[in-house]
Order: sequence, then structure tokens, then C-alpha cells
Amino acid sequence: MSDLTHLNAKGEANMVDVSEKAVTTRTAWAEGYIQMSAETLALIASGEHAKGDVFAVARIAGIQAAKKCSDLIPLCHPLMLTKVQVDFELQVEQNQVRIETMCRLAGKTGVEMEALTAASVTALTLFDMCKAVDPAMVISGIKVLEKQGGKSGHWTRD
Repeated sequence: MSDLTHLNAKGEANMVDVSEKAVTTRTAWAEGYIQMSAETLALIASGEHAKGDVFAVARIAGIQAAKKCSDLIPLCHPLMLTKVQVDFELQVEQNQVRIETMCRLAGKTGVEMEALTAASVTALTLFDMCKAVDPAMVISGIKVLEKQGGKSGHWTRD
């Protein structure tokens, strides 16, 4: 494992200098899950939830979150994202929604934190919109699935 790059020689917090890194296309995918009651999942799937299209609101929240990642995570670089995507998969047998996010840019630093932030805030927004009918929902499994680009190349979760 390499040395920690977010600490300087004195052990102080340090934003990494990426000015000498090459600009490459960088993409990251992340996922998360929100488990809920069968009734709540049915409300969402049918579009009959009292708050309307919760997926549309959660998708916008996830996209906005990716764009604001550097405002939330102290040492993240502000990035010019060229693509943010948020997708949903209803997993009826598990009473859950799988969230998958993708972030892309042409830049000098990766977009894993943006993809993770998008997945997290998307799940939090689903929770917020459905908590009145199902306060026992559980958010879990937020992780990076894959990343491409940069010096480290292509990485995929086993």
C-alpha cells in the first residue's frame, strides 16, 4: 500500500497537488441499496406514493450531490463532471431498491468519491421521501464497483 497522500510531511491535512497528472477520461461506478417494506416498494413502483415520483426526485438529488462532492468531502478536488447517471433496479424478492451511479470526466483526478456521494444521497433522498410510511428502511452496501482511467488504469470489484 502506498503512503497516505492526504497528509503532508508534518502529518497535516493536505489537498493532493494533481497539476502534473495527465488528463484522461475517468469513470467510476458505485452502488447502494435501500431495503423497505413490500408495501413501500409497491407504492414506489406503482407511482402511487403520496409524494409523487420519488425516483425522479432521488435521481436529481444524486446528480446534484455528485456535483457538490468537493463541498462535502474536505480534501476532494472540485471537478468538471461531464456525465452523472443514477439508475434504479427494483429487487422485489429482497424488498429493496438497488441504486447504481456513474460519474465521468476528462480530468486529472478520479471520480470515485462523486459516484459514492451520488449513491449515498440518492439513498438518503429515497429514505427521506418514504420515511413517513416506512421509518424502518435500511440503507446498505454503498461501494465502488469499478473505475477506469488515470495512472492506475482499470479496476473492478471482485
